[in-house]
Amino acid sequence: MGAPVPGTSPGPFADGGGAGPARSPAGARAAISAVFFANGFALATWFARIPAVAEGAGLGERELGIALLGVALGALLAFQASAWLSARRGSAVSTTVFGFVFFASLLLPAWTTSMAALFGALLLLGAGNGGMDVAMNAQGLRWERSTGRPALSSLHGFFSLGGLAGAALGGLAAGRDVPPAAHFAAAALAAAAVLLLARPRLLADQGSREGGAVRPPPRALWGIGAIAFCAAVGEGAMADWSALYFRDALEAPAWTAPLGYAAFSAAMLAGRFAGDGLRGRVPAPHLVTAGAALAAAGITAGVAVAHPAAAVAGFGVVGLGLSIIAPITFEAAARRTSLPPSQALSAVATMGYAGFLAGPPLLGLVAAAASLRLALLLVAVLCAVAALLSQRPSGLKHRRLGA
Repeated sequence: MGAPVPGTSPGPFADGGGAGPARSPAGARAAISAVFFANGFALATWFARIPAVAEGAGLGERELGIALLGVALGALLAFQASAWLSARRGSAVSTTVFGFVFFASLLLPAWTTSMAALFGALLLLGAGNGGMDVAMNAQGLRWERSTGRPALSSLHGFFSLGGLAGAALGGLAAGRDVPPAAHFAAAALAAAAVLLLARPRLLADQGSREGGAVRPPPRALWGIGAIAFCAAVGEGAMADWSALYFRDALEAPAWTAPLGYAAFSAAMLAGRFAGDGLRGRVPAPHLVTAGAALAAAGITAGVAVAHPAAAVAGFGVVGLGLSIIAPITFEAAARRTSLPPSQALSAVATMGYAGFLAGPPLLGLVAAAASLRLALLLVAVLCAVAALLSQRPSGLKHRRLGA
């Protein structure tokens, strides 16, 4: 630990770096945490007002579904662009550029009046968010590798905290009929202010011309990417199908529908803040195996016992199990190859994002052909596959962070 990250200059805490003086590891970690929080806050702000934006643009479910694809397409396009910029100019620059693109583009959806216009606005929003995602995770990895201490899991916890704050304020704004344009403007200004305040303490990394060329992911990343894919399918399933499982499969009262996802989210938040301590004591393959096995068991128990209480408890276990997998796969990706960390992150993030996007619609086809219960059991199978992959040579190395 403590070796310079490929494609960056040494001494990330020294004055005069690409992002300005970071002064101390504690100051840098606080700044990176704030960036993660701002990203989650802005993203949840958009999610909370989707119904109002769709109503304002006069879009039905079909048109809205097509427009929402813009977020995914923009993110997939930006992953490689962010990796290139991070390798060329440093992840602090990439975080700043894509962060401001993301926050500025948050203003656009409220003014759209057609499906095509909303698709274009969301294409830009998705690009800003996706590019910022890769770059800020590269910052987190830079901090870990420079200090020898785990941080990425708790950084993801700050993203979740930002999401909770954005969702709560979004609910208040919707309940008080605050126009989306005014709400988005206030949220974008707040997020941009956080980024401006954090930027001088982001880690200094100059990038390098040698790291600028984006290369295909090596074979060493495919096993890690497969683990990320399986875990992301689980996250997507909980986000898209947990409420419908309560309503349709369990025929539970309407007020119980959000409880499954609430339990999942709360457990994931707790797991992320506890995860760094575990990463310092337990080898990565053991953590992923245990987490994926927990997720598989949680889904199985949640759907095997046809009762809302069992589903709430089971889906909470799923959140706890999946909470640490993404930080571990990101750290492993940066360590297993000679690629600059941002490019390794981009490759694994693309595979994970594919699972998050493609998984829920495919589960919907299974649910339509058979049952939603069977579709969710397939997610349990994928979690078991992730557990097996984590023990293979092409998966994760047996190491503890800081060891």
